[in-house]
Amino acid sequence: MDSFLEEEEEAAMAAVLKSPAAQAGSALLPALHLPFLPPHLYRPAYSHEHKLNFKKSKEVCLNYIQDAMLQKQWKRAAEFLTFYIESLEKDFSTAYVGPSEMIWRIGTEILCHHSHSSMKQFNSFIEQMKTSGVKRYLKVCLEHAFHLLCNGLIDEAYQNLSLAESWRFGEQTAIQDKEMKLIQAYRGLLDYYSWSKQKNILLEHGQNGFEDLSVEQEMHSCFRKAAVNFKEIIKIPGVWDLFVKCYVDLLEFYGDHNEACQVLNEYAYNSKFPANPNAHVYLYQFLKRHGESKKSLISALKILHDIVPSHELMIDFNTMLQKSKKRKKRQLGLEVIFAALDYAGWKENVKAWSCLARQVKQIVISEKHLNWIKQEWNSRKDWWPAFHFSRYLAKRNWQENESLSYEKGLVAGILLGKDCKYFKYVSHQGCKAQVKRFRILKKFVNKHNPVYLRISGLSDSSVQP
Repeated sequence: MDSFLEEEEEAAMAAVLKSPAAQAGSALLPALHLPFLPPHLYRPAYSHEHKLNFKKSKEVCLNYIQDAMLQKQWKRAAEFLTFYIESLEKDFSTAYVGPSEMIWRIGTEILCHHSHSSMKQFNSFIEQMKTSGVKRYLKVCLEHAFHLLCNGLIDEAYQNLSLAESWRFGEQTAIQDKEMKLIQAYRGLLDYYSWSKQKNILLEHGQNGFEDLSVEQEMHSCFRKAAVNFKEIIKIPGVWDLFVKCYVDLLEFYGDHNEACQVLNEYAYNSKFPANPNAHVYLYQFLKRHGESKKSLISALKILHDIVPSHELMIDFNTMLQKSKKRKKRQLGLEVIFAALDYAGWKENVKAWSCLARQVKQIVISEKHLNWIKQEWNSRKDWWPAFHFSRYLAKRNWQENESLSYEKGLVAGILLGKDCKYFKYVSHQGCKAQVKRFRILKKFVNKHNPVYLRISGLSDSSVQP
């Protein structure tokens, strides 16, 4: 019986799908059944009734599509989309209703996730969207290229981008100039990919006469095509991390370090570009690779610190600042490491706590610049104890990472004194386990407990026994 009903449904749907109204949706999936639609979405209507209900019907159908997609019911979403396209074509208004961006976006998403979708169906649907939507032709081409790349079809993606680059359609060509630049940039990215493959072949096989000559020629051809397109896209203000990294890699390989440095400086410091921490990371890494001065490195990381104080490179920044002979830079180093530890992602970073512990210890021993510690601690003394130095964290840190508990224990003992819960727990456990450095730690904190009083602004007489 079930198989008979299924045959009946398939036959009925086949008849519907043969109609012109269904052709726009036929590329999505074969034989779609709409069991969940309410009656007012599909019952016949006279013209005046259609005009009253058509807008409402579309909205209801779109709501069904959205609900199905959110629940990852891709077959159900495809059925509703097919009906939605049919309803647009059955509209009695005289104005032509072409496929909207909404249909393109929804259809693409469904086809990317539907278990029965094929590359052939996806390509067919995308080609329909290209020919029907001139105003978004290049956007659709980009979407198509991305999908091909995700499926490992690199040559097809390159061909698709090349065809898109040659597209011309009157004033629409000029209107879509930014999209065209993106098309060219991504084609340049695939040229870079080819260049990189050829480079690896060359490096692996060494010098082999004519064979290497042909590889070098192919490499240089890819380099020229990629470099031209990268150079154009990065002139436009925006976030172009991928293109900038690839372009710099090309320039460095051919020894054009000055041009590479200029590109990175422009990307990092041009005020027309949006603030982008990665731009300063790339510049810092480039300068470090080429042995530039500490002053240049510090300058690059200073701006990165202002934008993202929790960036992983703050360890490098702190280390360089601590080695400086200038007092202001050493003070900045303390500020940098305190600021990094304000973030939850750094709570168990042993290197960060080691940097802070080392600098705090140096200041305490010398008894110079205690005001630096006091200045940083004043804005944190109300929340750091619970955030970093609770008994619960002391127990967990001791169980999971002895080195972390040691570094934090030193900082806690200086900032909160010898009666701090964190310090008392880890020092007790360390001494109990007969770990020598914890005995030394306990003696150090007890000896310098008056420093805690000065940092906290307390006097000996105001402290409870």
